[in-house]
Amino acid sequence: MESESEVIKEKIHTDPILNDPRYITLLSVILLVVTLVFWWCFSRRRALRTSVLLTGLSDVGKTLLFVRLVYSQYRQTFTSMKANVEEYITSNNTLRLVDLPGQERLRNKFFDQFKNSAKAIVYVVDSVTIQKEIRDVAEYLYTILVDPVIQSNCPPLLILCNKQDQPMAKGSQVIRSLLEKEINLVRVTKSSQLQATDSSQSSNTYLGKLGKDFEFSHLSCAVELIECSANTGDDDNPTDVKPLQDWISNL
Repeated sequence: MESESEVIKEKIHTDPILNDPRYITLLSVILLVVTLVFWWCFSRRRALRTSVLLTGLSDVGKTLLFVRLVYSQYRQTFTSMKANVEEYITSNNTLRLVDLPGQERLRNKFFDQFKNSAKAIVYVVDSVTIQKEIRDVAEYLYTILVDPVIQSNCPPLLILCNKQDQPMAKGSQVIRSLLEKEINLVRVTKSSQLQATDSSQSSNTYLGKLGKDFEFSHLSCAVELIECSANTGDDDNPTDVKPLQDWISNL
């Protein structure tokens, strides 16, 4: 008695439609069209991501950095209550620079508004107060990194250690260590909370590698830390933000 698979194979070999060259050609064309449409949609989705998001807690210098980058000058700034958006032209690209409010009641709302367009994220920290505010800094950065859109699109992340002109400023390596240790603690807390409410989701939102202390090198997205200061007040010496300008130009 013939097996079911043998019967199917025999039908394929004897079916005049399946063996018709025109049918095979049509099938090949359909597969090609589907592939091209998929690639076009994927490329268009990437092309639509042209925003560089300046984010972080309030009073870390985001708006001053925004003004420095866009207008190449020093201006007195105030705490932002809305997003500031301007075109930013580099030698390689035309991007949209977005300064997001850092106040707790506003930051998530505006981040959600712009996250789908993020080509890159600049997370600004105050190098002077980082140790005192480490929990809030780490929690907000953790929230960004576990966001489903960010995990899917995986834009490069720059942790910008601002206010390096201040004598009490921590260096980028110290800030990296502080953030990694604190995010490790935040991860334990958040994972436990999530597992208590929905254990099926805990593995999907775990940040880093299971069983290992958190490190930025464990993330899928590229992470870099650089130092700068936007608060020199010297219009003739804009080199304080040059590392940031170079990073954006290389996107």
